[in-house]
Amino acid sequence: MKYVSYIRVSTQRQGQSGLGLEAQQASVQAFVQQRGGEVLAEFVEVESGRKADRPQLAAALAEAKRLGAVLLIAKLDRLARNVAFISTLLESGAEVQAADMPEANKFMLHIMAAVAEQEAEAISARTKAALQAAKARGVALGWAQPQRDPKAHQAAVEKGAASTAAKADTFAERLRPVLQSFAAGASLRDIARELNERGILTPRGKEWQAASVRNLLARLA
Repeated sequence: MKYVSYIRVSTQRQGQSGLGLEAQQASVQAFVQQRGGEVLAEFVEVESGRKADRPQLAAALAEAKRLGAVLLIAKLDRLARNVAFISTLLESGAEVQAADMPEANKFMLHIMAAVAEQEAEAISARTKAALQAAKARGVALGWAQPQRDPKAHQAAVEKGAASTAAKADTFAERLRPVLQSFAAGASLRDIARELNERGILTPRGKEWQAASVRNLLARLA
């Protein structure tokens, strides 16, 4: 059996440190080895579970379809906490399996997604209630705190820019095997059209244009 693995971590720090990442990779490898299969490609996404626009997931789905492989994830809650998103994914035509629920069918995946979504909504409600209670007690929240340090703010801005650049580099590197599958000498417009047809979005969740493909290739140069 051929597999394309998809692993998601919620923060850039988790992606850099391996927290959560290594555990998911180990779970995927154990699953594949038990079945005598092979992981042909691995896609790693650093993104919140609430966001549906995930370029690495789109790339993983496209690669799984191209190779006739199963899209394998370590845990269902790493995929999404949104029933509608799971439904769309399962109807995409690619076969999807979760290492922690190897025998799960589409119905069971829907049920698990619904439970995960309910849990996420409960966590969000508790968080909002706690913030409102803190605000009522006079606690300054976020950037509302007085006497903000300009140097610290600038450092935070520069750190954010570096993080964005790192994510863009990681995204480009993960798309390298997909780009290598295109015909030699393909134009920027041809590559953009092929990526769009495969359902792969840009890091900003938009369709590809010749200019965005040029920027992508520049990062891989």
